[in-house]
Amino acid sequence: VQLVESGGALVQAGGSLRLSCAASGFTFENYAIGWFRQAPGKEREFVAVISWSANRTYYRDSVKGRFTISRDEAKNVVYLQMSNIKPEDTAVYYCNVRLGVRDYWGQGTQVTVSS
Repeated sequence: VQLVESGGALVQAGGSLRLSCAASGFTFENYAIGWFRQAPGKEREFVAVISWSANRTYYRDSVKGRFTISRDEAKNVVYLQMSNIKPEDTAVYYCNVRLGVRDYWGQGTQVTVSS
């Protein structure tokens, strides 16, 4: 199982960014994929998740209306479109898949928001 995040960058507050998570090593279309983030000195927290069929999405309250999670089954990629980014969105962003009882994580991609 491999998850590879990309797309992180330094961005100004109010800007937009799209993160990507390329997945391999498992049957992508059968599993929900989530995005999490970890800011310096804080615990990793849930950001968004998309169901295996892409017909259900869930977000943490602070990103609702600003972030959109989507998936491309043909490319085995999950995206996190971030809009109206705020300084408090600064963190390393990770994608996640749970296979059975085991969680798999990517290496993360850094998002830094300047005010």
